[in-house]
Amino acid sequence: MTPTEPPADESDGNDAADPKAAVVADGLTKRYGDTAVVEDLYLGIEAGTVYGLLGPNGAGKTTTIRMLTGLAPPTDGSARVAGVPVSDRETLVSQIGYLPESTPIRGQFTGREQLAHHGRLRGMESREIDGRTEALLERLALDSADDRVVTYSKGMRRKVGLIQAIMHEPSVVFLDEPTAGLDPRATRTVREVVTELADGGTTVCLSTHILPVVEAVADRVGICHEGELVAEGPSKELRRAPGRHRSNPRGRLPPPDERARREPVIAIGAGQRSTDSTLISGYPSSISIRVRTVQPS
Repeated sequence: MTPTEPPADESDGNDAADPKAAVVADGLTKRYGDTAVVEDLYLGIEAGTVYGLLGPNGAGKTTTIRMLTGLAPPTDGSARVAGVPVSDRETLVSQIGYLPESTPIRGQFTGREQLAHHGRLRGMESREIDGRTEALLERLALDSADDRVVTYSKGMRRKVGLIQAIMHEPSVVFLDEPTAGLDPRATRTVREVVTELADGGTTVCLSTHILPVVEAVADRVGICHEGELVAEGPSKELRRAPGRHRSNPRGRLPPPDERARREPVIAIGAGQRSTDSTLISGYPSSISIRVRTVQPS
């Protein structure tokens, strides 16, 4: 699905009623004082697909996910996840899984104890916890489940966090930099797990600043820059030959009488470099984002 234009009136809001939409954001905005971290975000993610939020650090990806998981109340706008308003956190938590950038685990627990504790917090039965834990430990090749988490590497902690996010089989999973700290083999396994989740009907929204991650798994990609979704579409369509650009044709433009507007321009391809660009990591590919001022005609 594509980002949606704001409806002309309340009866015209089609995306919120679309049964295929697992995630809908309608003008979602987050400000801290006078600083807009996320600005006027319109987004629709189809159920059972993988959506990649791609952008450099500070682009607003994590704040977007925190709003969609009900952890950060929006300053303006609204959103629904699995049909539940994000303002209804109590109902929402049973429908979602979340792997934050900093893995929430207790260092003195063993990996297995941490997962059992998390499963109980999710209301899972002991037999269900044991079965899901064993299956996911094996799937992610986490062989040190009986060692204390304090001894784990960052990559091992990420594996525990990922299992926590999916062990209760939520409808929608949010993954913030899921491959951070993982070696190439573990990264490949995580990619496979994400694909398996979507094949099983789970909606996955992942954020990253690494282009190959979304190229490998995402059905659609949204590119974030300075708190705005500046381009969105199938990952193959967003990829252009070096030197070609794609601006966001669906973004909301300022009023015609505004003196000037800032227009994001995306360049995707190998070897893109520019002194006025924000670089998104990707090897051998990269994305550069430039913002130019366009005078109205």
